[in-house]
Amino acid sequence: MENPTIAAIATPAGLGAIAVLRLSGPEAISLADKVFRSPSSKKLVAQKPNTIHFGKLVNGDEVIDEVLVSIFKAPHSFTGEDTVEISCHGSIYIQQRILETLIRAGATLAQPGEFTQRAFLNGKFDLSQAEAVADLIASTSKASHRLAMNQMRGGFSKEIEQLREQLLNFTSLIELELDFSEEDVEFADRTSLRKLIVTIINHVGGLAKTFSLGNAVKSGIPVAIVGNPNVGKSTLLNAMLNEDKAIVSDIAGTTRDVIEDTFTIGGIDFRFIDTAGIRHTHDTIESLGIERTYQKITQATIVLLLIDPKEDIERIDHSVADVHQRVTDEQHLLVVFNKIDGMEPHALSALQARLKELYADGVDIVSISAKHHQNLDELNRLLVDKAGLEQMSESSVIVTNMRHYEALVMTNEALQRALEGVDTGISGDFLSQDIREAIFYLGQITGTISTDDILGNIFSKFCIGK
Repeated sequence: MENPTIAAIATPAGLGAIAVLRLSGPEAISLADKVFRSPSSKKLVAQKPNTIHFGKLVNGDEVIDEVLVSIFKAPHSFTGEDTVEISCHGSIYIQQRILETLIRAGATLAQPGEFTQRAFLNGKFDLSQAEAVADLIASTSKASHRLAMNQMRGGFSKEIEQLREQLLNFTSLIELELDFSEEDVEFADRTSLRKLIVTIINHVGGLAKTFSLGNAVKSGIPVAIVGNPNVGKSTLLNAMLNEDKAIVSDIAGTTRDVIEDTFTIGGIDFRFIDTAGIRHTHDTIESLGIERTYQKITQATIVLLLIDPKEDIERIDHSVADVHQRVTDEQHLLVVFNKIDGMEPHALSALQARLKELYADGVDIVSISAKHHQNLDELNRLLVDKAGLEQMSESSVIVTNMRHYEALVMTNEALQRALEGVDTGISGDFLSQDIREAIFYLGQITGTISTDDILGNIFSKFCIGK
């Protein structure tokens, strides 16, 4: 902070019956004393920490509001500094007047993320935990909240620091060898070092692989709704969202572009993507829509292939085969038989059995009527199951941040070079350089190694007041 002796203040986001304004800094409590009057006339600086006091917030002889003032003394506060929280009535006018009064008393307005940045700089938590504060505020579902809480508690940080510590121990031994290079001694056993590097490569690689899931949890797990024209894709989207988001028509090719919306099922955000019907067409606009359908298939975590079970069996086989070949092992394909109302149960069972026989590698099948909201609960259950979050425990470490993912990738690349160096017997100074590069990237995740540019970019994305 440029001027840590001046308290920073922030207004709450939104208007409510009660608003809270926070001051933080070495002079926060004495600054509050300039504008606060308690019935006992006792100064806040003389009060015990972690206490709440009733009184009046004044500007000279003018009483602005009756308030509750909470005081926290360093280091036992969110920021690690002396902190004052003023609870006032939620009037925008009152908040503005209190802000003006505090600024005249010597406070400065807080920048976005300034309180969390102060907490980081004062060692209250590391950088990845600080970023989790922003994720926690932005969480919109049980799953995203759980991931943010785990990261804020330090689950991810502990793993990263353990990896750094192991690498630091070995690189210290290697560098010690350089001091005794003329005596040709080896302090760092190369067999043990190779084993450690392989173990960390596997661990770092495993963490990096969780990013696709973590990113999907934050922004909504993408679910592409695909199929031939008029199989009920838009009807299903409307049924899932319980609103007329997409135009529904008997005319084939009505949907020519991608329509997206997010819906929460079982505490998980799903981002449903309604796409253009797949068919051969000479219509240029519709062809572009179909091309986007294929793009969305590759980007989706779950692909819902809608089938009209009353269609010709060859057309059904072609639809399933076309989409099945485009879905990777990391994705989930759900075949959804729609428009089952009025259909004979044995005929539907025969179709399901046929598909399961043709695709022995596993195709999940569910039968619904989107128009009549039939069996949508079963479809929801399958979506939650395929999201794969039920197996995620409270302590699971899932990477949700692009910055962390990039650092893990760079760590992996440095360790791969170190592994190659151990196998080829390169000198200790080159080996140490690669290991130290890996340590550097791991340190960037937790903020052990950081620059003002990195910190400024991270905290600038926070809201005012955090």
